[in-house]
Amino acid sequence: MVPHVDLLGMLFIVWGLLTTLVGVSTLALGVGAVALITSANRSEGGQFAAGLTAAVFTTLAIIAIIWGAAHVAVGVPLRRRRPWSRMAALMLGSIDLLLLPYGTALGLYGLWVLLHEDGKKLFLSEERAASST
Repeated sequence: MVPHVDLLGMLFIVWGLLTTLVGVSTLALGVGAVALITSANRSEGGQFAAGLTAAVFTTLAIIAIIWGAAHVAVGVPLRRRRPWSRMAALMLGSIDLLLLPYGTALGLYGLWVLLHEDGKKLFLSEERAASST
């Protein structure tokens, strides 16, 4: 089960980096919408639409950046088999199930690896070793 946990940690890191990249790209779209707001000679309806677009893109970008950073922050300790990372990965993986199609695959794989008895033992042995020192 060790190779599966290592692969899962790497997949979490890659998924997090890609999600962060999407967030940064979306943030650029939000900045572009703000540029439309500040340009001269725009109608009232155009400014409202640009403002709404900027707010939506910026909100989605911030969510994507935080979501991606959370996956990276859990993926690295998951590869080191830190006991807390298992529970954090289970929580993130459960929510990833809703993000079709790649998030669903990552969530299913994560749940399978981390809920498997051999997978649980990897993290329990690390927890016992940490508490005995």
